[in-house]
Amino acid sequence: MRARVSTARKAAVLAAAVSLGAGLLTGCSDDGGSNRSDSSGGSGGKTVITLGLFGTFGFKEAGLYAEYEKLNPHIKIQENVTERNENYYPALVNHLTTNSGLMDIQGIEVGNIAEIANTQADKLEDLSKVEGVDKNNWLPWKWQQATTKDGRTIGLGTDVGPMAICYRKDLFEKAGLPTDRDELAKMWAGDWKKFIDVGRQYQKKAPEGTTFLDSPGGLMSAILGSERVRFYDESGKVIYKTNPVVKEAFMMTAKAAQEGLVGSQPQFQPAWDALIANSRFAAISCPPWMLGYIESKSKPEAVGKWDVASAPKAGNWGGSFLAVPKSGKNVKEAAKLAAWLTAPEQQAKLFEKRGSFPSAPSVYDMPAVKNAKNKMTGDAPIGEIFAAAAKDSPVQLIGPKDQMIGSTLNDNGLILVTKGRSPEKAWEMATKTIDNNLGQ
Repeated sequence: MRARVSTARKAAVLAAAVSLGAGLLTGCSDDGGSNRSDSSGGSGGKTVITLGLFGTFGFKEAGLYAEYEKLNPHIKIQENVTERNENYYPALVNHLTTNSGLMDIQGIEVGNIAEIANTQADKLEDLSKVEGVDKNNWLPWKWQQATTKDGRTIGLGTDVGPMAICYRKDLFEKAGLPTDRDELAKMWAGDWKKFIDVGRQYQKKAPEGTTFLDSPGGLMSAILGSERVRFYDESGKVIYKTNPVVKEAFMMTAKAAQEGLVGSQPQFQPAWDALIANSRFAAISCPPWMLGYIESKSKPEAVGKWDVASAPKAGNWGGSFLAVPKSGKNVKEAAKLAAWLTAPEQQAKLFEKRGSFPSAPSVYDMPAVKNAKNKMTGDAPIGEIFAAAAKDSPVQLIGPKDQMIGSTLNDNGLILVTKGRSPEKAWEMATKTIDNNLGQ
């Protein structure tokens, strides 16, 4: 969410902030075939639709389940949540492989969607054929991520993670940097190297005990999130070691770490949370969901001290999908619910109430998005900034092991540079671990 943030750290974000990602709890739905649909039972003779998710998607919290049940009195919705995708996803794959134990609706995280589309599509409904579903309601690249080579769409997009840069105005001012979001965006427009150069300016007069950025993983995730081709090529071949943009992003980030421009703690761990609480960094790669995480970990005095500027390049970090297994008890009703939950109207409500940024571009002109503000960032037009990034983000090629590759480059590579390893040695160790995991 993401390079991808690791599953464990991503889950921490989801549980604490807003809906990013997707998940599974060991299912209790019966084994069966696609003809087994719309069975009744459960609560007072109603048809019970089960959802397997991880983290906080926000459907329940935003009142969407209650609204749907009111519109459809014969339906009862039950949500089953696993906190961590690292526990959820292997179970989901196992249940899909055996075609048993699945919920009526299953969430799928963007870093896993390619693997599911490539290896498990025959176990999932083609949701492009569901009444009311129109591919034009989604960002083209979001729709494409869940569409198989033969044209079946096995997941309907919920949120996306268009990136911006969140920064502390007070720390920038103390370091002698501009605090105006438009002026800063111009300083680093079009090039992440320019962004790092701004970091060097910050570090020269940095308030004591602070770094420009929070972590190496956050920086590389942002850089690679703005690239169309990263770990796999058009044919599905693994190219992460030979694709120059990947190694360049790694080395650029490693050099920033060597120079002390970034913090040394992995993201979404208690020690990193403390950096937020104690205002120990001045900027962070920032999809919409990151604002919720910042708010949850900040002290009250930080309210209003943040601002948001456009990133050097548009990119995406995070997002999720809803899929409907063919072996579920209530396939037709589940597909109808999945379509309703991901419709533009519901995405607008979810953003307004929970902060999940819509994957439906028609929502971007609605007041709920266009006029959106966040208490951490004051009058910053976050809706406009994130909408522009979403529209301009490249259609990324996502491969089956995208998540593993990205998290390993961060966790088994870049973090070592903050502990004294050379960038070259860190790259060597990370790529060796990746190749072992890929069986190469």
